[in-house]
Amino acid sequence: MNRCPRALRSWSVWLLLAPAACTSTRPARPLDAPREAEAAASAVPVEPGVSRRLAEYRRQQLSGLSYALALTVPADKQADIQAVEVIRFRLQSAAQPLQLDFKEQTERLRRLTVNGRAVAIDHRAEHLVVPAAALRVGANEIGLEFRAGNLSLNRNDDFLYTLLVPDRARTVFPVFDQPDLKASFKLTLDVPTGWQALANAPLDSTQLKLDGLLPGSTTYFFAPSDTISTYLFGFVAGRFQTAESPAAVGPVAGRNLHLLHRETDADKLRLSLPAIFQIHRAALGFLEQYTGIPYPFKKLDFAALPDFQYGGMEHVGAIDYKASTLFLDAGATQDQLLARSSLVSHETAHMWFGDLVTMRWFDDVWMKEVFANFMADKITQVAVPGANYDLKFVVDHFPAAYGVDRTAGANAIRQPLANLQDAGSLYGNIIYHKAPIMMRQLERLMGEDAFREGLREYLRTYARGNATWPDLIRMLDARTPADLQAWNQVWVNQPGRPVFDYTLHTSGGSISSLTLTQRAEDGSTRLWPQRCEVQLVYPDGRSKELTVNLTQPEVTVPAAAGEPVPLFVLFNSSGLGYGVFPVDDQLGVPRSYSYKEMGQVLGQRFALLPSPVARAASYVNLYENVLSRRYLTPRTLLDVYRQRLLHEPEELNLKLLTAQLGDLYWKFLRPEQRQALAATLEQELWYALERNPAPNQKKLLFKTYQSVALSRTAQQRLYQIWDGQQPPAGVKLTEDDYTALALALAVRDYPAPDPILPRQLARIQNPDRQQRLRFLMPALAPEQATRDHFFASLADAHNREKEAWVVTALGYLHHPLRAAASEQYLPQSLALLEEIQQTGDIFFPHNWLQATLGYYQTPTAACTVRGFLAAHPQYNPRLRAKLQQAADDLLRAEQLTGQ
Repeated sequence: MNRCPRALRSWSVWLLLAPAACTSTRPARPLDAPREAEAAASAVPVEPGVSRRLAEYRRQQLSGLSYALALTVPADKQADIQAVEVIRFRLQSAAQPLQLDFKEQTERLRRLTVNGRAVAIDHRAEHLVVPAAALRVGANEIGLEFRAGNLSLNRNDDFLYTLLVPDRARTVFPVFDQPDLKASFKLTLDVPTGWQALANAPLDSTQLKLDGLLPGSTTYFFAPSDTISTYLFGFVAGRFQTAESPAAVGPVAGRNLHLLHRETDADKLRLSLPAIFQIHRAALGFLEQYTGIPYPFKKLDFAALPDFQYGGMEHVGAIDYKASTLFLDAGATQDQLLARSSLVSHETAHMWFGDLVTMRWFDDVWMKEVFANFMADKITQVAVPGANYDLKFVVDHFPAAYGVDRTAGANAIRQPLANLQDAGSLYGNIIYHKAPIMMRQLERLMGEDAFREGLREYLRTYARGNATWPDLIRMLDARTPADLQAWNQVWVNQPGRPVFDYTLHTSGGSISSLTLTQRAEDGSTRLWPQRCEVQLVYPDGRSKELTVNLTQPEVTVPAAAGEPVPLFVLFNSSGLGYGVFPVDDQLGVPRSYSYKEMGQVLGQRFALLPSPVARAASYVNLYENVLSRRYLTPRTLLDVYRQRLLHEPEELNLKLLTAQLGDLYWKFLRPEQRQALAATLEQELWYALERNPAPNQKKLLFKTYQSVALSRTAQQRLYQIWDGQQPPAGVKLTEDDYTALALALAVRDYPAPDPILPRQLARIQNPDRQQRLRFLMPALAPEQATRDHFFASLADAHNREKEAWVVTALGYLHHPLRAAASEQYLPQSLALLEEIQQTGDIFFPHNWLQATLGYYQTPTAACTVRGFLAAHPQYNPRLRAKLQQAADDLLRAEQLTGQ
C-alpha cells in the first residue's frame, strides 16, 4: 500500500472524480512481436529537453488533452509542495512508449497510475517514460502523486508565483511541455489561511473556496481554464491586497477586472490604480476593434509582483507585472507613464497574439512579441493623452535594436531551434525591438488596411490553435504585389543592418542629383528593401522632406533634382529607416573645423529641426556613426549633447540624449578625460536643471547629474539632498529615488558621518523594498573583502533566485568607479554563464552579462573576453552570441577611447 499524506489521498479522490476531457473504458491492446520490434526501431529517443522530433511525434499522437492539478502549499517555503495530477488525453497509436516531461529528481515522483493500474516509475533524461503496454488507442488517463519542483515556483516567505516560459512547466509538474499541445487546466490550491490566489480560470462557481485540507489552510477550486499552451499556465498565491474595477466602468462592458498587489504607499495606490484599470480597458477596446475579435478568454485579472523577472508575463486571464512599473507617484516622468502604458498594452495584446493564436514551435516566439510590441505602440496613442506615437517608436526601438545588430553576436529575427531547452536564448532585443521596426516597414509596404485585414484573417484562421510565420507571410503576400518572400529573407531570416552613404551634386545653387547607396555592415552583398525620408534643411528654417524607396543598392532621389542647395541634408528624418545613415559632412560642417567647432555647428543644426521625431532620429544616428567611427568622435558628440541640454524641449528626446551622454562619458572617455571634464559637465547639468521649467525634465537632468557626479562638490550637494530629503526646486523625489541616491553615494564611498545605507534602510517602510536593499548592501560595501564574499556567494544558485536584485547588485559591483577592484571577477562571471542559463529565467544570461561587462573599457578586460571565447571553441553558440553582444562596447572602447 502506498503511504502518502492525508492531503494527497483527498486530492487523489477529488481529481479522479473531476470531469474528464475524454472517457473510455477500452482495454489496453496487447502488442504483437513484429509490431513491438517496428515500434522500437522508430521510437523517439529519450534525451534531455524537448527535442523537435519528440514534439512532432506527440503532436501527431495526442489530442483532447487536459490536466487536473492539485497543489498543497505549506507556510514554510523550505517545505515541499505536495501535488496530485490527473492527465487525460486521446492517443492515436499505442505502438511505443509515451514521454512526459519532468525536469526534476526521480525521488520526487511517488506514484504513477496509467488507466487505473499502478505502473513502475521509469524516469530518465528529464522524462517520465510511460510504457506502451499500459497505454491504449483512444482515451487514456495518467495519475501522479509527487512533490512539485521548485525551480520555477518563485517561492517567497509569504507569496509565490509561477513563471513557466518557455519550457519550465516541466520543472514543476509532469507535462507535455510544448506550445502546440494546448490543454485545459483545472487547478486546485491549498494555501495558508489569509493568502489570496489568482489563476488562469475563475474560481469554480460551485466550490469557491473552503477550509483547507490541512490545518490553517484554505482551498481554492478553480474552474477548468481555456485551452492554452503549457507556458501560459500560471497562478499567484500569497498575502496580497485586492483591487477591483467593476464591469460598469470603462468602454469594455460586462467584465470585472481584479488586481492582486503588495504596494503599501498610499499615494502610489491613489494615483496608479485608476490608471492601471483605465489602460487595460483602453487596450481591450482597441484590440477588439482592430482585430474584429472580442476578448477571447473567460476573464482578465492581473497581479503586481515585487521585483518580477520581466516587465510582464501574459498568462491567460492572470497577467503578471513588475510592481514598480505599474505603481507610480506624482513625480513620475513622461517616460515612466508611457512605459506603464506600453507594458500593459503589450501584455493585453498577447491575449490575441500569442495566447489565442500561438506559435507552433519556439523558433517563432518572436511573432507573439513583435505583435505585442507593435500593438502596444498603437494602443499607447489612445491610452495616454498627448503621446507622440512616432517619437516613442523611434526612442523605444531603434537604440535597442542597433545595440545588438551592430555586434559580432547579432542574430536573425527568426532563428532555428532543435530543442526547447535552448528556447530561452532566443529572446532579446532583436525580437522585441528590431522585429517591430521590420513590421512597421511591412505595414508601410502593404498599406495599413491590407495589413490589418491580413492579420484579421490570420487570427480567425488559427484561433485557439497554432501557426507559423510562413503561414502568416503567405496570407500577407496574397494581399500585396510586393515580393514578400524575398523581402522576408533579408529582414527576418538574416541578422545585420545596412550602412548608407550619399553623393550630392550641385550646380548654380541647385541640386543636380542626390544618390543614396546601401551596403551591408558585415561586407556582404545584401539589400534591405525599405522606405525612408530625407529632409532638405535651409538656413531660414524652411525644409522639404522627400520619400526614398530603397529597392536597389544605389538609388537616386529624383524629387531632389532642381531644389535649392540646402544648408544640410538630414537623412532618415522620419526615423523609420533602418541602418546607419550618413551625416552631411559637405554642407554646414567643413572638414577643416576642429572637433569643438564641429560640435557647436551640429548643436546649432538642431534649432532648425522643429520635429521631435527628426531630432530623435538624428540623436540615434549620430551615436551609431560614432560607434562605427564615422564622422564624429565620442568627445565631439558629447559636446553636441552638452549644448542640447539647455535646448531640447521634448522629454523623451532629453531622456534619449542624456542616456547616450552617460554612455559616452563612462564607456568611451578615458578616466583622465572624465576627471578633467567632470566639474564642467556637472555645472552645465545643474544650470540646465535650474532653467528647465518642466518638472519631469528637471528630474531627468537631476538623475543624469547624479549619474555622472565625480567632483567632491557634486557629491556633497547630493549628500545634502539625501540627508535632508530636500530635493532641488521643482523636482519631486520619492522613496525609490532617495534609495537610488543613497546607492549612488555609497558606490562613490562618500565619507558621511554615519553609514548611508543603514540609514536609508531605516527610512523604507515597505518590507519587499527593505529586503531588496539588504540584499544590495554587501555589493556596495567599502570593504573589498565584503564585496569579494558577496560575489563568491553568487556561485550558489540559491543566492541568484531574485534575479532583478542580482543584476542591480552586479551593476554596482562593476561600476566604473569600482572596475579596477572588480575586474578580477570577470573570469568566474563568464565561467558561470552556462549554469545561469540552466537555472535562471530567459533574460538572466543577457542581463548578467550586461551588468558585468557593460562599463569596462580596459585592454585587460577585453583580453579576458577574447581569451574565454578562444578557450571555448565549442561553446553554446547562442550564449557565445550573447557574450559578443554584451562585450561589444568593451571591444569598441579599445579604439574609441583613443580619440
